[in-house]
Amino acid sequence: MNRLALILALIALPVLAQEPDARALERLVRQDCGSCHGLTLKGGLGPDIRPGALSHYTPEVLETVILDGIPGTPMPPWRPLLSEAEAGWIADYLLNGDTP
Repeated sequence: MNRLALILALIALPVLAQEPDARALERLVRQDCGSCHGLTLKGGLGPDIRPGALSHYTPEVLETVILDGIPGTPMPPWRPLLSEAEAGWIADYLLNGDTP
């Protein structure tokens, strides 16, 4: 049984070690985040999520918001769909990226 678990872990390891797909995540931000925060991310149903508007967040806190959402608001948890590495990439992109 332990041998089977080790084999499965070794098979999964390369997948877990992959870098986030920047193009796919940038598209996700523009399309999925943009559906609530506006296609230019200047705000819509949700607030402005451009770098200046998010400057009060640390990358770690913003990553948690992305993964777990904000209870009592329409901001959903993305944990079922994103890894921590992907949420970290999005947090960095939103805080430092070239969003308009």
